[in-house]
Amino acid sequence: MSVDLIFRIIGIIVFGALGGFLGEPLGYFTQRLWASSPQLILFYQILSTLIFAILGFFIMPYITIKPMGALRKFLSAVSAQTLVFGIFGLIVGLILSALLAYPISLLPEPFGSILPFIAVLIFGYLGVILFVARQNDLRTIFRPGQRSNVLGEEQDQNAASGGAQRILVDTSSIIDGRIYDIARTGFMPGRLLIPRFVLNELQYVSDSADNLRRQRGRRGMEVLSELQKDPSIPVTITDIDVEGVREVDERLVVLARQLSCPILTNDYNLNRVAELQGVSVLNVNELANAVKSILLPGESLKMKIIQEGKEYGQGVGYMEDGTMVVVEGGHEFIGKTISIVVTKVLQTAAGRMIFAKPE
Repeated sequence: MSVDLIFRIIGIIVFGALGGFLGEPLGYFTQRLWASSPQLILFYQILSTLIFAILGFFIMPYITIKPMGALRKFLSAVSAQTLVFGIFGLIVGLILSALLAYPISLLPEPFGSILPFIAVLIFGYLGVILFVARQNDLRTIFRPGQRSNVLGEEQDQNAASGGAQRILVDTSSIIDGRIYDIARTGFMPGRLLIPRFVLNELQYVSDSADNLRRQRGRRGMEVLSELQKDPSIPVTITDIDVEGVREVDERLVVLARQLSCPILTNDYNLNRVAELQGVSVLNVNELANAVKSILLPGESLKMKIIQEGKEYGQGVGYMEDGTMVVVEGGHEFIGKTISIVVTKVLQTAAGRMIFAKPE
C-alpha cells in the first residue's frame, strides 16, 4: 500500500468524523431555516459525513504529503551551516518576543491580546533572516582565532577536508580527458570528489546505443582509471547524494553548496546555473583559452600552411595550442613551413584568431 493511499484513507476517517460532528448543527440550522423540512437530524449527519469523507480523500495528500515533500526538497538544498544558524536565529527571536510579551500584554484590548502573537512572528522571522544573512560574520565571532580574510577561510576549509580542498567533478570534464593532464601538472590542488551518481551517468553513456557517445563514455572510463592509478592525484569516489533531486546537474549544484566546494565541468549550462546560485566553477575550456600563447602584431614565427582559407589566396595554419592562423597570400605555400609576421589578433567567442602575412 502506497503512502499516498494511506493518507487518503486517513483523510476519509478524519474528515468523515468532522462531517458527522458538524452534521447535527447543520440539521438544526436547516430545520429552522425551512420549518416545513421533514428530514431527520440523522439524515444531515450521514450526508455531511459522506461529503466530508469524499473531500478528505481528495485533499488530504495536498495538505500532508505535498507540503512535506516540498519542505524536504528545500531543506536538502540548504547547507547544514545555514540550517544551524537559522535555528539559532529562530530561538533568539522567540526569546526576545517572550521577554516583550508581558509588557505588550498590559496594553488595552484588543492590542494586549493580539500584539504578543504578532511580536512572536516578527521577531522569529527577523531572527532567522539576520542569522542566516550574517552567518559568516557570526561564525568569525564564535571563533575568535579565525582570520576573517579569504586566505584564512580557505585554510579552514582545507583543514576540515583533510588538508586539501574538495573539487566536485562533473561527467563532462571526465569525458573531455584534459582533467588528467591538468591534475598531473599540479595546477589543480585539492581532492577530486566524484559522486556515485556521476559515475553512474558515465557508465550510462558508455553503454549508449550511439557509437560516438559510447566511445566518449569509454574514453571517460579510461581517464578515470588513469586518475585513480596516479598516486600524485587524490581521487575519491563517494556515495554522498542529495535526496529529492533527480537531475545530475542540479544534484551537483546542491551538493557543492552543502560542501562549500567548486565544480569542475565543461558543461556551459551547468556553468551558468552554478554561477547564478553562487557556486564556484572550474571550467577547463576557460583555462585552455587563458593559457594560449599571446602574440602581438609585428611578431614573427614559423608556421606550416596546411590548407586553403575561406577567402581567395589565403592559407591556414595552426599553432601548437590549436589557435588558427590565417595567412594572407599563403595559398601558394600550402604544405610548406614559412616565416610569417602577425598583422592582427582577434578574440572571438569561439577563441582567438590570428591574421598574418608571409615575412
